[in-house]
Amino acid sequence: MARAGAIVRVTVRTTGELLVTFSVLLVLFMVYQLYYTNVLGRDAMNHEVSSMQRQWSATAPASPAAPAPHGQSAPVVLPPPQPLRNGDDVAILRIPRLGSSFGDTGVPVLEGVGLDILNRATGHYPGTALPGQIGNFAVAGHRKTHGEPFRHLDEIRAGDLVYVDTEAATYTYQIDTDPVIVQPTDLGVVDPVPGKPGVPPTQRLITLTTCNPWWSSTQRMIVTGHLISVTARR
Repeated sequence: MARAGAIVRVTVRTTGELLVTFSVLLVLFMVYQLYYTNVLGRDAMNHEVSSMQRQWSATAPASPAAPAPHGQSAPVVLPPPQPLRNGDDVAILRIPRLGSSFGDTGVPVLEGVGLDILNRATGHYPGTALPGQIGNFAVAGHRKTHGEPFRHLDEIRAGDLVYVDTEAATYTYQIDTDPVIVQPTDLGVVDPVPGKPGVPPTQRLITLTTCNPWWSSTQRMIVTGHLISVTARR
């Protein structure tokens, strides 16, 4: 009888210790996810932005011209065509509506949308247009953790401006609609003509995508706009 009681006490004590250990590990994991990944992610983004700016300052940009968007007289300055590899620099994205939470100097856009990219930047969907080009310049970003650049994407409203800086120029896009929620399988939102696969594009568009709701990938939130002006960097 005494032996059985001792076994019960040991079992209860061991179970309690395991539960306490699990609770501590869970709290540490939550701190890591909620706080530390954002510290690392923001540091990585700031480093990428600084690196791009230094590189652009050290080189003279190429400035080939293309026909102006409807209603504009100035030519569009396009980046030189080049095959992009995963992780290559694409642009710096600035969204005034999102304020300082988005980053005072903006966030980097790198080629690719895998976690290796999205954990340190926003990602350019491979195969979509580059900034200023005819088609759909499509960008993805985290809404939670890892710097969460699109945390407040739901606050963007029609008429807001989005600035895309490249070595050659700053492209100003105007948002067309408030955020829209779609299914994760709706890949047509990043088509050259969104939702119309195979249709040749005639406009210069931008699409920003992120997960919805917070902490879930069951939906996608998208924001779309069109190019309204281009300013050569020099």
